[in-house]
Parts: sequence; structure tokens; C-alpha cells
Amino acid sequence: MKNYTITVNGNVYDVVVEEGATSGVPAAAVPKAPKAAPKAAPAPAAAPAAGAAGSIKIEAGAAGKVFKIEANVGQAVKKGDAVVIVEAMKMEIPVVAPEDGTVASINVAVGDAVEAGGLLATLN
Repeated sequence: MKNYTITVNGNVYDVVVEEGATSGVPAAAVPKAPKAAPKAAPAPAAAPAAGAAGSIKIEAGAAGKVFKIEANVGQAVKKGDAVVIVEAMKMEIPVVAPEDGTVASINVAVGDAVEAGGLLATLN
């Protein structure tokens, strides 16, 4: 028998594996208290194009890949206008301006991987 500790979606399991067992019964998996998940390394982001970030943050709603940048630095946008399009699970998800403003910085480039909550752009 071998003992393994496996983490799945933040849940930690102690698993016992019997070598050569053919009973068809899966090995016991006993959940443990979740350990603190290791912090993911931040994705490298392009330097803000305007040199200064705005006060209104536009963040990714889901993890994915930057598919297209719809707005440019200095461009005026209205609430609901698409600023960046993120591709996740073969779907294109527009990330929109939360309010009217002017794009102060674009913090990603096409092809960048982004995490949920990752900063994509800022507005003034």
C-alpha cells in the first residue's frame, strides 16, 4: 500500500492505494481540512500604455486569454462599452467599462493569459 496526499480544487485528500488490488472497490479517500492554497504567481502584464493608471479598474470576470483589445488609451468610453474581449472555454467574453470615462491604461496584450480578477485596464 502507498499513501498519497492529493489536492483537488483546494480540498486535500489522503489516499491509500493498494497495488495489485482487483476488487473493483476504489481506495478510500478521506477529506482533510483544506490547507491554504498557494498564491499563484501574477501573470506578467504589459506596462501601462499611458504611464499612469486610472482610478477605475477594469478586471477580468473569468480566467482566460486576451482575445482582442477593443479600446485605446485616451479613448472615451461609455458604461457598458467593451474594452477587452477575453476568450474562456471557446467563448468570447466582453469585459465592459463599469462607468463612463477615458481609458487611462491597457495593462494586457492580445494573447496574454489572465486570471479572474486580474487587472486588464483602467479608466479616469
